[in-house]
Amino acid sequence: MNEGQSYEYNAKTVEAAVDEGLRQLGVSREEIEIEVINEGSRGILGIGASDALVRLTRRDADEPTEAQARDDGEEEESGVEARTEAEETAEIVSDDAPTGVSASVDVEPDPDPTEDTQLGIDAEGDADDAELEDLAFDLLNQMLVHLGIKAEIEVSWQENPEDSDRALSLNVVGEDLGFLIGRNGETLSSMQYLIRLMVNQELHRWKNIVIDIDGYKQRRAEQLSQLAHRLAEQVVATGRPASLEPMPPNERRLVHIALRNHERVYTASTGEDTRRKVQILLK
Repeated sequence: MNEGQSYEYNAKTVEAAVDEGLRQLGVSREEIEIEVINEGSRGILGIGASDALVRLTRRDADEPTEAQARDDGEEEESGVEARTEAEETAEIVSDDAPTGVSASVDVEPDPDPTEDTQLGIDAEGDADDAELEDLAFDLLNQMLVHLGIKAEIEVSWQENPEDSDRALSLNVVGEDLGFLIGRNGETLSSMQYLIRLMVNQELHRWKNIVIDIDGYKQRRAEQLSQLAHRLAEQVVATGRPASLEPMPPNERRLVHIALRNHERVYTASTGEDTRRKVQILLK
């Protein structure tokens, strides 16, 4: 590889493209300049993904490498530090002290390590939340773009009153988005599954993410709760069990929760697969 000559390499990531170029050219990182032409894209489950592209150029022989520049900088910095220490030593010599004797200097105690540790934990938690928000928002936004949908995404956090688990909520807001919900919320459930899968594969740990369309899930939860209580009153009045229509697991769970503390009735799921439904029975 001659001085000033450039070559381009592509791979899934920038680092992988650089490593491949170094291997093929037989040079070290200090001998080249790296220009990132395209950082690449993950796409959505491989759709729309693109490789990273870099250009590697051989440095001129007279041009200092990064390591040399760093060493020169460290030497200069060491010299400055040495001069500074000497100046500080001279400054703390007291006029009242004998020649050659330094006056004492008070030193601030180190901060409480417990406080630093706690601050570190909080900062790490905030960083994890921010990373999750950015990644989930980006993936959902890419999905909407590929589907040709113009909409806004509202990001918030939901507290689960039943346990300590928190959920990241992404609510898609726009016009004519009903087709993203689908029959009984099936399309919405598929979208949520895909986003969870991609985020968890990227972060290598499970994260609770809720995808919603114009607040559909909240409205649906209220409707199911009202329906469950109305049917419960019917069961109490007639003494005969009542059944709701078949619904997905998350909606059946909402019905169970709505009536779990009812004094006169209890709930049970019956049926198989897509025909599984909730029954309300007299205690």
